[in-house]
Amino acid sequence: MKISVCAKGGSGKSTIVALLANEARNRGRRVLVVDSDESNSGLYRMLGFDKPPVPLMELVGGKTSLKQKMGSPDIFAGKEIHLEDIPSLYLVEHDGTMMVSIGKIMQSLEGCACPMGVLNREFLKKVSVTNGEMVIIDMEAGVEHFGRGVETSVDYVLIVVEPPFESVEIAGKIYDLAHGSGIKNTWAVLNKIPNEEIASRTRSELEKKGIKVIGSISVDPEVFLASIEGRFPKQGTAMNQIKQVMDSILSETGQKSLQ
Repeated sequence: MKISVCAKGGSGKSTIVALLANEARNRGRRVLVVDSDESNSGLYRMLGFDKPPVPLMELVGGKTSLKQKMGSPDIFAGKEIHLEDIPSLYLVEHDGTMMVSIGKIMQSLEGCACPMGVLNREFLKKVSVTNGEMVIIDMEAGVEHFGRGVETSVDYVLIVVEPPFESVEIAGKIYDLAHGSGIKNTWAVLNKIPNEEIASRTRSELEKKGIKVIGSISVDPEVFLASIEGRFPKQGTAMNQIKQVMDSILSETGQKSLQ
C-alpha cells in the first residue's frame, strides 16, 4: 500500500504523516515514510529520529547528474526496489519505522525541484511493498507534484484539510487531479478542527465536491507543543483520533489490521 498525503501548505500534512506512521507501526506493520517535501526539513524529528537520512538524490549523483539521466531507464538498477535493498546511508530505521528523503532545496539559486519530482516518481514506481508493509509519502505542499506525474506511482491519495476556504478549494483541485491520474481511492481527513460544528460544515463542503471524509483530528495542544519542540506527541486526542482514520483506510482498501 502506497499512500500519498497531500495538502496546501500549513494544513498539518507532515503531522498527519507522522501520526499515521506511528499508528501503522502500532498495528504491526513495517512502515516506510518517504519525505518528498523539498522545503520542510523537520519530519525526521517528528518520527523520532536523531538525524535525517542522506537524500536519495545523492545516491544518483545529485541534481546535475540526475538531469543528465532523466530519460535513462537505469536511474536505479533493476525493475523493483525492496525495502531491504535501500542502502543504510540513505535510510534511517527504528522499531519498524523507516524513512527516506528524496532531497531538499538547500541553497539559493539552486534551481527548481523538478529533478526531485522525477526521482520521487521513479522511486515510488519501483519500490515494492509486500503484505504487512506500508509506504506513506509526505508530498510537497500544493499540486505541482501531480504535474510531474508522481501520483501515477501510488495507490491512494489522502488529502489533509483544515477549515479555511482555501484549504477546501485546494482539496477539490487535488481530488480532481488525483482522479485525472487514475487514482479513484482519494479521501480527506480533517485537521486542526476546533469543534463539531466546524467539522460538520467543512465535511459538508468537501462532500459537495465528491470528497469522502474518513476522519477528523481536533485542535490538540499536545500536537502543537510537540511541533514546537520538534518531537512526536506522546499523548493527546490526536493519538486516539488517528486510530479511526487508520481503521477507515484499512476498511476502504479491504485490508485488516495485523493485530
